[in-house]
Amino acid sequence: MRIHIIAVGQKPPVWVSQAYHEYSKRLPHECAVHLTEINAEKRHKNANIGRLVAAEGQRMLDAIPQRTMAIALDEHGRDWTTRQLAGYLNAWMLEGNDVALLIGGPDGLAPACLEKARHTWSLSRLTLPHALVRVMVIEQLYRAWSLNANHPYHRD
Repeated sequence: MRIHIIAVGQKPPVWVSQAYHEYSKRLPHECAVHLTEINAEKRHKNANIGRLVAAEGQRMLDAIPQRTMAIALDEHGRDWTTRQLAGYLNAWMLEGNDVALLIGGPDGLAPACLEKARHTWSLSRLTLPHALVRVMVIEQLYRAWSLNANHPYHRD
């Protein structure tokens, strides 16, 4: 099983890259995570934001490997507990399903990405910086894996 994190934005702050890589290296081979960064469209004063988001979304959809289940990260999605995520992760691993987690840019995800997604997951009702979301997602994946593996990282 492979988890693809497909995120709008390149060259995040150094601390984001360091934190992301710290958690990604902790995950075992059977739960490998691959990050694909999608270029954000250039924003300017009179930009048509809908058109920019749609272009980003199309590149995100193009980056999803075939036979991979898409999950959109969106503030309007369902809240998952860590235990629920651990259950999903366990099911994906047992079924051998690859998963693509879609993280939008500064103006969110394209409607086409939300339509493609089997699930919509909300990390928080707060609006979060999109670079920080990738750190939160990889940490939660590691926490869910550690819970399933009875590793002491997760504490109730």
